[in-house]
Amino acid sequence: MKKFETLELEKQDDIGILWFNRPDIHNAFNERMISEIIEAIEMVNGMDDIRVLILRGRGKSFCAGADLNWMRAVSTYTYEQNYAESFQLSKCFYAIYTCAKPTIAMVHGAAIGGANGLLSACDIAYCEENTTFSLSEVKIGIVPACISPYVIKRVGECNARELMLTGRRFQGADAAKYALVNGSFTLEEMEAHVDRIIGQLRTSGPMAITRCKNLINEVCNKLDLGEALEYTARMIADIRSSEEGQEGMAAFLEKRKPNWVK
Repeated sequence: MKKFETLELEKQDDIGILWFNRPDIHNAFNERMISEIIEAIEMVNGMDDIRVLILRGRGKSFCAGADLNWMRAVSTYTYEQNYAESFQLSKCFYAIYTCAKPTIAMVHGAAIGGANGLLSACDIAYCEENTTFSLSEVKIGIVPACISPYVIKRVGECNARELMLTGRRFQGADAAKYALVNGSFTLEEMEAHVDRIIGQLRTSGPMAITRCKNLINEVCNKLDLGEALEYTARMIADIRSSEEGQEGMAAFLEKRKPNWVK
């Protein structure tokens, strides 16, 4: 497994864990960490032996947002330099959102500013109940631009307006109420719940999960209802005739487990 400067990519059986590994600064991200996240996601996309990818933070926090030293440097950049850095950040969130494997964020400690883009881009997100959240960009005179497509998809326009415009701090229970996360737990409960979710994901066809993610992306982001008519019909026809689809349907009819279930 490749060694990263700001991350650790760990493999436990068929589960990948992408650890943000800057614990001394609460895993705040800089340009290096952003690039390494993109690289790590691309690696995981090509690893057939990884079924699920979990995003976590080493130390006391999931991620405290942008590294202050990086922000200090960015504040002196030209417009062109700022655009290039911001575009790379947008690519990072998009890489997570379009990852070929199901992604789960396990959030604890703090998720400030851009950290909410990292968790919102995941398929599923859970938090420890004492986690502090804030979409705090307006407090320093900027806006949560690059994370906005993913946060708004998660919480909806109404909740996004309240959270983004006020920049207020809130805890795990409110994060679940706003649907920023799928659930808020004690740390032990979160670990157990994620294990159950992974167990459910393992019983699904690996290619079916990837195609299902593509389906959601296309229907939600690219197609109107008319265009979806042909797209969805072709997708199910392709899946039914695929090797995995044939095995899955045969297993169902024969009342046995499909060959991807151990």
